[in-house]
Amino acid sequence: MEIKMEKLKKAVIRLLYPGAAAVICSVPVGAGLLAAAFLYLGEEHPVAYVAYVVSAYSLTAVCANLVPLAKKIKNRICQIPVVRRYREDIPFKIRVSLHISLGINLLYAGMHGFSGFYYRSVWFVTLSVYYIFLSVMRFLLVRYIYKKGFGGDREGELRRYRLCGILLILMNLALSGVVVLELHQSGGFHYAELLIYGVALYAFYMMISAVVNVVRYRKHHSPLMSAAKIINLAAAMVSMLSLETAMLTQFDDPSSAFRQMMIGVTGGIVCAAVVGMGIGMVVSSTKKLKKTGENENNILDTDQGKEALKWKR
Repeated sequence: MEIKMEKLKKAVIRLLYPGAAAVICSVPVGAGLLAAAFLYLGEEHPVAYVAYVVSAYSLTAVCANLVPLAKKIKNRICQIPVVRRYREDIPFKIRVSLHISLGINLLYAGMHGFSGFYYRSVWFVTLSVYYIFLSVMRFLLVRYIYKKGFGGDREGELRRYRLCGILLILMNLALSGVVVLELHQSGGFHYAELLIYGVALYAFYMMISAVVNVVRYRKHHSPLMSAAKIINLAAAMVSMLSLETAMLTQFDDPSSAFRQMMIGVTGGIVCAAVVGMGIGMVVSSTKKLKKTGENENNILDTDQGKEALKWKR
């Protein structure tokens, strides 16, 4: 019985993994048979049943071979020195992501600013101001990292972390302006019919990845890393708000009560969350800075601290 099961298992494996050439050839063969059956021979023709079997086998074989193929491609890509460093070196990964995010924010700010002046739209101007705030915060982080890196000056990192919290609170003014405009004026964010689905996928990806990274990088206890991920989370939340507005504008009456209620509730939650994150950053960094200052004063009060201060002078 065991011998039969082993032979059956090997036969199934051979069918699912016949080789790259056989899998590639099965795709056009199955597609050609299906085309011939539906276009010329008819669904009741015997060739149609053969086409069903071949196409089903081709689809199964392709799906079965996609996983090992994807692993091979991933391993090849991970062997590239820059990619390997990006995966293993967390500070380098944060620097790269900050540069990419800064570039995207500058692009968005410029695009919305130009659209605002060209179309004379307050919507785009307000969004441009929001992305300018994001760009300023990311630029401050990038500049600090270039000067001192990660972990070199904890007090300096805490001060930069607190500054980002203050900017988040100020940025909420622009965000509140977007929500108020959407509640009192018709229109809003409008995308092309197909583009909105791409925007939706990107917004959901940004939101999930931002939440995961905020939790993941907390264990490093780096204020700069935490600030970068909190900024990403704020940007992702606003992208979700923009997506909701675009979908309600496209699929619902712009003046409907349901649209105003949804935008008001979601906008209020996002604004409160951004302000809460900003206040939390300011309060926690201020406490840690005060504690750091007290520790330094305690060290200076000791004989060794006084002696070190004397030699420093």
